[in-house]
Amino acid sequence: MRNSLVGMVVAVGVVAALAQGRINPTDPQPTCSMCPGYHIPVSELQAYTKKAIEERLTDQQVRDIEIGKAHIGIGMVHRGKLDAPAPDSVAEHDQVSEVYHVIDGSATLVLGPDIVNRQRRPATLQTVREFNGPGNNGSDIRNGVAYQVKTGDVVVIPAGTGHWFTRIDDHIDYLMVRIDPDKVTPLKDQAASNAYLSRPAPRGQ
Repeated sequence: MRNSLVGMVVAVGVVAALAQGRINPTDPQPTCSMCPGYHIPVSELQAYTKKAIEERLTDQQVRDIEIGKAHIGIGMVHRGKLDAPAPDSVAEHDQVSEVYHVIDGSATLVLGPDIVNRQRRPATLQTVREFNGPGNNGSDIRNGVAYQVKTGDVVVIPAGTGHWFTRIDDHIDYLMVRIDPDKVTPLKDQAASNAYLSRPAPRGQ
């Protein structure tokens, strides 16, 4: 009798555990079913900044990750001293939103949606093909808001919003998170990142 009771308790426990792990079909379901998590060590991010300085690079894509309804890109950007903006250096991306986290340095960044003298960015550019998808450049931002960004700050730039560095005091390094709901950018995994870091970056793109 005792063995039967123990067996029933164990069976009830197993059923309860299975019930807890089961996803109720009436509940919202994961948009990235059984997807793994991802980790990028700081040493890898620092290697991108080092590479940018040594090879005079600006924007580099560290990862491009599938998360179900979107791709998420992780980039590292290094910009040197800038006393005045280059002509037509306002940038805008049609489908990809961006989040900056400033790691080091300071700059003046102007944001706004009303871009003056829009010019289509060539589809052959590496940044268009691999980093942030199609978009435009411009000569100015009408009624743009200037922000003094510094180490630790976070900037959110929705798709379609112009962004424009008008001054960089000495340099600025920032981690870039790119949100790509239309999946216009190609995936990039750790193996591809390691391969990229192992040799000089391609030129003329």
